[in-house]
Amino acid sequence: MAATATGLCEFIDASPSPFHTCLTVAERLRAAGYTELAETDRWPGAPGRYFIVRAGSLVAWDAAGATHPASPFRIVGAHTDSPNLRVKQHPARGVAGWQLVALAPYGGAWLNSWLDRDLGVSGRLSLRDGTHHLVRIDEPILRVPQLAIHLADDRKSVTLDPQRHLNAVWGAGATSRDFLGYVAECAGLQPREVSGFDLMTHDLTPSGLTGPGREFLSAPRLDNQASCYAGLEALVAAATTTRSRYLPVVVLFDHEEVGSASDHGAQSDLLLTALERITLAAGGDREDLLRRLAGSTLASADMAHATHPNYPDRHEPGHQIAVNAGPVLKVQPNLRYATDGRTAATFALACEQAGVALQRYEHRADLPCGSTIGPMSAARTGIPTVDVGAPQLAMHSARELMGARDVAAYAAALTAFLAPD
Repeated sequence: MAATATGLCEFIDASPSPFHTCLTVAERLRAAGYTELAETDRWPGAPGRYFIVRAGSLVAWDAAGATHPASPFRIVGAHTDSPNLRVKQHPARGVAGWQLVALAPYGGAWLNSWLDRDLGVSGRLSLRDGTHHLVRIDEPILRVPQLAIHLADDRKSVTLDPQRHLNAVWGAGATSRDFLGYVAECAGLQPREVSGFDLMTHDLTPSGLTGPGREFLSAPRLDNQASCYAGLEALVAAATTTRSRYLPVVVLFDHEEVGSASDHGAQSDLLLTALERITLAAGGDREDLLRRLAGSTLASADMAHATHPNYPDRHEPGHQIAVNAGPVLKVQPNLRYATDGRTAATFALACEQAGVALQRYEHRADLPCGSTIGPMSAARTGIPTVDVGAPQLAMHSARELMGARDVAAYAAALTAFLAPD
């Protein structure tokens, strides 16, 4: 199945949390002939297609073609998490006759965009027996209500305090309700079985194509599930080629939005350990691994800023970025993006071979620039890295917008990067 805008909508709607994103990717990989491995097991030396899952992160690789233990890697990296509102450890609150669920912002969420939305809950429950259970409630059980304009100090805007103003209504009356017990029961579990949880809210409005010609794609979590989807489809598509000079890898990290400093974030050993074990399983040694890394290239795939029509002055002159005009090469001289001239040339060649246009982005020098997994992945592995993305508006909003035609172009460029001519 080639990457499509409709396919991305289905992917996003199936993946309300990082854990569900990994589940969605795993199902697609199995259908394409990939086998899941456990990190606690010995990995097979036979050529094949494999993947591992560590919590909300995933690594997949195609070792069916480039079987020499010193064949260099081509890697696409993305992240599974998105800014949202997450459930606090003691969520029950009662205020002024309302029953609330206490929430806290995760990452750089654009907080005003979460107000007055019908919210569901998803994530992972950790049980007393050491197992984990995914849960998703696609019912409008939560809502963070906006303050009435008549009660605001300034009718032009309301400043949101993340401690006081982001708790969600889920009941009325004096009787306290057990929110965690409710979630456990929705998952088919007894509340006493649950010893820990990672729960978050998600917008229930389905993803869809918009505009008079259906030229736009409106969805939550485009940053960065659009890159997860494009990288996944690129990996599957790369297997249909006869090219075998590189061993293609896709790594999807959790926790990028909060700095990646976890056991399965981009600052962890996840990628480097996986690459070493791939090499060892193929009969190589550390010398082969170091040779592989020296010849490898990584594409950090994260969404890019399209030029905003209502705020064109917030963008660097001469670097106008349009939707439906091809993927974006991202450059920042202070290495908030990892791109340099040599890796830029590598991705430009991939776009040329894929037959898609390439746009080049730089951030305004007088505005703070966001970052990606690119710089830290490059530093952790020593692999030359290029930062790329697909253009979008409303980044970090609860609802984001991109060009529908950019989905296929993005995946095609990543496919050519993983398996170049």
